[in-house]
Amino acid sequence: MFPLAGLMFGREYRAVVEAATNPQVQIRDAKGRDTILQVRGLKKHFPISAGFIIQREVGAIKAVDGLDFDVFRGETLGLVGESGCGKSTTGRTILQLYRPTAGTVNFEGTELSHLRGEALRKMRRHMQMIFQDPYASLNPRMSVGRIISEPLYVHNIGTPQERMDRVQFLMEKVGLNPYFVNRYPHEFSGGQRQRIGIARALALSPSLIVADEPISALDVSIQAQVVNLLQDLQREFNLTYLFIAHDLSMVRHICDRVAVMYLGKIVELGPSEEVYNNPRHPYTQALLSAVPVPDPEVEKKRQRIILRGDVPSPANPPVGCNFNTRCPVAVETCFRDEPELKEIVPGHWVACHLSN
Repeated sequence: MFPLAGLMFGREYRAVVEAATNPQVQIRDAKGRDTILQVRGLKKHFPISAGFIIQREVGAIKAVDGLDFDVFRGETLGLVGESGCGKSTTGRTILQLYRPTAGTVNFEGTELSHLRGEALRKMRRHMQMIFQDPYASLNPRMSVGRIISEPLYVHNIGTPQERMDRVQFLMEKVGLNPYFVNRYPHEFSGGQRQRIGIARALALSPSLIVADEPISALDVSIQAQVVNLLQDLQREFNLTYLFIAHDLSMVRHICDRVAVMYLGKIVELGPSEEVYNNPRHPYTQALLSAVPVPDPEVEKKRQRIILRGDVPSPANPPVGCNFNTRCPVAVETCFRDEPELKEIVPGHWVACHLSN
């Protein structure tokens, strides 16, 4: 076994980080878990430029437009919503792959948006990402062993033999034969490639993993295997997941809490069972009404909520509530005032003028 397989990477650095943790970050959930990630007022706007010779900014795509949420250590927070609502951009901005336009991202007591260069590189040991497309996220010119060990080379961790031991250890953990270490990505199936991506994300023993729709490109029969693998790894290595997905049934199965996004904003956030059994926001209700139920008798009696119209452009969102152009119960206030994300019941937050 790899001698540093017991999550020893960066322990000294993490101790310094934890010692400097801001006390106000240490919010705890109902289970007593402390906050590992705190996001406040997060925005990511992509500028729109015009002009042939002289470029000038004429607007912005408001992909993420003011998010506030916490992620507790050891939990899985699901981030759901329609395509284009800003889920993937949120994950990438949290990891500083995109620099935020405004807002703060506090990870284990350290404000990430202020970090540059070596300081940011060191923090990236503790937060990793699993990408959506297992075919595009792996370098076809690199062997599996080189792909998984690349983070160790980047951070100059271990000797060559230790790195190889670590690779074989991780391949076993994700259900791959360690003898395939010299094979190339094209020799593996989609599900196996995603397991390689998971092993790469685990190489540096991170605390937080952003899983950006890790099962959407896989066959249905393989999706359950990958989700079960992620849950097993979470228990074994005490991982925290931000799980981005479209499949609401899968999110209910794997996530402790769920955040529902619409047009760059969170409209509902709460414990998984609470949100699924008692959705408060009209958008959440519409999403859940589209989830099929395996019982034909129950499915017959359900009332489907059909949303009319298209999602507004993130370059020109509506005045007031972002959802007012499609909401079946919108009132005058919805077209004038933007609703705040308020705690309706303990742990259940909703951004709607009509929720109480």
